[in-house]
Amino acid sequence: MSTEIICNTTGRETRVALIENGRLVELHIDRGDNRGFVGNVYLGRVVRVLPGMQAAFVDIGLERAAFLYVGDIYAQLLNMTDEGVERPTKGGKGRGSHPPIQDLLKEGQEIVVQVAKDPIGTKGARLTTHIALPGRYLVFMPTVEHIGISRRIDKEKERRRLRSIVEKNRKKGAGYIVRTVCARQSREVLQADMNFLQSSWDKVQEACKAKKAPSLLHEEYGIVLRAVRDLFEEEVARVIIDDKKTFEQASDFMGGFMAAAKDKLHFYRGAEPIFDNYGVEVEISRSLGRKVWLKSGGYLVIDQTEALMAIDVNSGKFVGSSSLEDTTLKINLEAAVEVVYQLRLRNIGGIIIIDFIDMEREQNREKVYKSLDEALRADRARTNVLKISDLGLVEMTRKRTQEGLDRYLMDDCPICNGTGVVRAPSTLAYEILREVRRESGRSNGAETIFVNTTPAVADLLYSDNYNDFEEVEKDLGKRIVVRALGYYHPEQFEVYAR
Repeated sequence: MSTEIICNTTGRETRVALIENGRLVELHIDRGDNRGFVGNVYLGRVVRVLPGMQAAFVDIGLERAAFLYVGDIYAQLLNMTDEGVERPTKGGKGRGSHPPIQDLLKEGQEIVVQVAKDPIGTKGARLTTHIALPGRYLVFMPTVEHIGISRRIDKEKERRRLRSIVEKNRKKGAGYIVRTVCARQSREVLQADMNFLQSSWDKVQEACKAKKAPSLLHEEYGIVLRAVRDLFEEEVARVIIDDKKTFEQASDFMGGFMAAAKDKLHFYRGAEPIFDNYGVEVEISRSLGRKVWLKSGGYLVIDQTEALMAIDVNSGKFVGSSSLEDTTLKINLEAAVEVVYQLRLRNIGGIIIIDFIDMEREQNREKVYKSLDEALRADRARTNVLKISDLGLVEMTRKRTQEGLDRYLMDDCPICNGTGVVRAPSTLAYEILREVRRESGRSNGAETIFVNTTPAVADLLYSDNYNDFEEVEKDLGKRIVVRALGYYHPEQFEVYAR
């Protein structure tokens, strides 16, 4: 599978596109003043403890206080000694058994936290005290004495070798996660990454003692370096960057951590914008549509609600050539792959409901489920998928750490305020007639009632609703003057008497 990472910088905005087999599969955006905070480590101050929710709000210097749940608190980290972090004693409470949050935190208390989820909508950032510092090959966990190996490293001999290297070189009480790119790397490479991560944690501890809350103790890399660190694998053929300063930063990073792959880094010198040259801009425009067409002629309809994301599969123009069941199966199999592609591209998270076309045969439902599950293996976000129900529904969750692409690139419509609908002109026409009667009762002495409304509603009052209009005039014994104002909001109208 051919993979490319394309990086574009325009002013303060930086965009990173992950291309697989010529198709955009992930898009990450940083606009400088609206960059993500995930991975940053802060010295925060507890501003409110909520025993009823077993949570607390912590001021870390952002616009809104961040949220910390009791299950994300590592109690021993609250008391840092000169040597580092106090470790749990035998018989102490583990992650599955939490003391009440009011016993762990007090208002005004300072605490070291890491951002696990960016602020989304009206919600503040989600915090954890289980610090994780990612490197190129390893993820360092100073608060957890555990060694984990990526599931994508499937050879048992290699897994044992990597575990042995990390176990022998780690400090007592520290934990590590071995990343996929660590496979076949030498002991010296792993040791260098461990030393770098330990040094980063030492700096966090030193900054914690020198600063007052709220303060930033450790900042994650910028979007391009994160992409090089997290997305660059053996399958990546090229990393192409169009900004000279960013290219030099990436070059220094790769020279220090992945020198053997540095020849895959390229500086783009073309006159045409880089995203235009690689077809990324077109893919971005397509990704924002509510309706997504499938190659067969079927289509998906993707709707975001307050509670969940609903994806509906439709047969569309595809009629098949044999039985209805075979036609339905083909569309659903194609839709399963496309759904995963859309989840990755749009960065859809939270609860997701997929409404596949109903299938009668159990084995066909199993085929579609396996196709969905197989496609999700390429997704780096953690997912949990339930079997297809008798109604043809799939319930799943996908870990969300930041705003979805549509919420990031688009605002609610100023006309409908995000609902997608406005009241019909006929509805407004009858509302105006009722309001005319109310205004007549409030102003008995006036001879004329004026109505200001949109041209569409005014046309209805003088055409389809003209008989109703005349009847109201006769009943009230007053003249009604309607004025069409093109600059009015589609639902706006004004009724007053003189």
